[in-house]
Amino acid sequence: MKKKIYQYTIELTNGPFTSSLLQRFAKSSGSRSIIPNYIKTYKIDTQDIEDEISSFTTLHDFFIRKLRPESRPQAPTDIISPVDGKVEIAGNLHADSRFLVKGQEYSLAELLGSDKLAERYSNGKYAVLYLSPADYHRIHSPADGKILRQFVLGKKSYPVNQSGLLYGKAPISGNYRLISELEMEKGRMLMVKVGAMFVNSIELTNTDDTWKKGEEVGYFSFGSTVVLFFEPDCCRFSDNIVAGEPIKVGEALANML
Repeated sequence: MKKKIYQYTIELTNGPFTSSLLQRFAKSSGSRSIIPNYIKTYKIDTQDIEDEISSFTTLHDFFIRKLRPESRPQAPTDIISPVDGKVEIAGNLHADSRFLVKGQEYSLAELLGSDKLAERYSNGKYAVLYLSPADYHRIHSPADGKILRQFVLGKKSYPVNQSGLLYGKAPISGNYRLISELEMEKGRMLMVKVGAMFVNSIELTNTDDTWKKGEEVGYFSFGSTVVLFFEPDCCRFSDNIVAGEPIKVGEALANML
């Protein structure tokens, strides 16, 4: 019952009109006044921010803030975390390309909109990285590689916070999402960037055919989630990749086999 009530409430409020209102406010000059309270409420560490807090003219500008490059050093591993956030779960994909997040089962084929693409990653590995409203929301390349394809699926977006993952209507496979497939030196990886509630904006800042490990490739407007998928026998997760643990851009995620 709780799950149905949650889904119904979100359906009533999650539409173009409400999304537009939220976006307009966040990008308005009036939103600048709530930045200090936003920092205080979410206990945001401002020491790593590249610009002075007073320089941000809107809440949106602060949300997509940049950090000082030296604040996110790269680990000497083949694959690093592309975002700041929390490891929601990391593990092995089942043979039928299904995986679990917060007790909800997902189909990789539904997530990718392709049985053929899902087949390639069957028996591989996956990691779900959740970004809270407090986190740095720029996205970086997790590895060196060549972009094989990028495409968008989905329209509406459910929340991807704890309640959303638990009670939402398949928020990972149903939400607006931008999918990038990267060919690395030893295997392929999918990076699925999942849109958050109300705001589906996932902006690409790098449209090159090749990505370099650690470079910025895009950003989220408001909280979201990144799901990484790896081909079978492609890599091994680092010891720090544990469900519930925080992670930052540049920290070790995996090494190729």
